[in-house]
Amino acid sequence: MKILAFETSCDDTSIAIFEDERLLAMNTDSQIKIHNKTWWVVPEVAAREHANVIFDVLTQTLEDANTKLEDIDYIGVTTNPGLLPSLLTGTTVASTISTVLQTKIIPINHIEAHIFANFLERKESEIEFPLVCLTVSGGHNDMYSMKSMWDLEKIWSSWDDAWGEAFDKVAKMMGLWYPGGPIVSQLSEEYEKTSPTTLLLSGEGSKKKSLFPRVWLVKKEHNFSFSGLKSAVKREVDKRIAEKWELSDLDKREISYEFETAVVEVLAYKLVQAAKQKWVETVMLAGWVSANNRLKDQIETLCNKEWLEFIYPKKLVYCMDNAAMVGINTYYRVKYWEFEDKIWVVKL
Repeated sequence: MKILAFETSCDDTSIAIFEDERLLAMNTDSQIKIHNKTWWVVPEVAAREHANVIFDVLTQTLEDANTKLEDIDYIGVTTNPGLLPSLLTGTTVASTISTVLQTKIIPINHIEAHIFANFLERKESEIEFPLVCLTVSGGHNDMYSMKSMWDLEKIWSSWDDAWGEAFDKVAKMMGLWYPGGPIVSQLSEEYEKTSPTTLLLSGEGSKKKSLFPRVWLVKKEHNFSFSGLKSAVKREVDKRIAEKWELSDLDKREISYEFETAVVEVLAYKLVQAAKQKWVETVMLAGWVSANNRLKDQIETLCNKEWLEFIYPKKLVYCMDNAAMVGINTYYRVKYWEFEDKIWVVKL
C-alpha cells in the first residue's frame, strides 16, 4: 500500500510518500525567511508560497521515493486546524489528484497527526495505552487522555496563548527574530552554561530568586495560562530598557532562561500530575515544541521519579509540521477503519 501525504497547515509545504508504515521519502519547503520580514505568518502570503512550490516538492518527493502518482493507493491531507488559505492549497492539490486518479482521499486533523508522529519509526506495540499526551505548538497547548489509538479526549488546554505563540511574543519584546521558540531556547541554554560564573560574581549563588512567577492556576486541574507570564516579561524588559536604554546580550539570555524555565516547570509538573490523576503509566509529548530539550529533560526527570514511561518523537524533524506525521496517521486509519462503503469529502 502506497500513501501520499500533504501537510500545508501553516508555512511549511511538506509532502511524504509511505509504503505501509515505512517512510520512503519526504521533502519540506520552509517559508521562515519570507515571514521574517513581517515577523508573523501572513496567511495570504503563506498560501501563495505554498502554491508556488507545492508541485516542485511533489515532483522531488515522487522521484526520491521512486514512485509514480499512478502507484498511490491513498492520499492523506491535513484539513484542520490551521490557516485556511494554506489548508486550501494542500486540499485542492490533493483533491485534484484524487479525482483524476480515482484514489481515496483521507482528511487528517493536524493535532492528531502530531500525536501520531510518535508512531514514526516505532512498532505499534511500543506504545501502550491508556496514556496522557501533551500537545504543545504555536497554535495549540492541550492535554489529551488516550484510552486507545482512536479514543482521544481533550481534558485540559491553555486559557489563552499556546507555548509557541508566547515564545514568539517574548522574543519580539526583546527584539529577536521569528520564530521565537528556537532563539529563546538557544539563549536560555547559553545562559544556563554561563550562569554559575555569573551568579557567583553577583554574590547570589544558588539562592537567586526567579524573575518570573509560575502560573499554576488550580493545581488539581491541568489547564494552562501564559498571558500573565508574558506581562511579567514585558514589565521586566521595559524596566531594564528604562535603566540601560537597551537590553544587553546578558539581559536577553537571562530573560530567555527565566521565561523558559517558568513555562517548562509548569508544563512538566502538570503533565505528570495528570498521568497520576488518570492512573496511567505512560505520558506522551507531541507538537513542534516537543523538540525543546529543557522540556523533555524536565519531563524525563519527573517521570523517572514516578516510574512513568515517557514517549516523544524519535527525530527532531518529526516534531515540526511535516507530512510524515500525516502519512503515518493515514496508514493507521486505513489499517483500522473500513473505507470501502464510505465517501470521503474533505471539509475544512
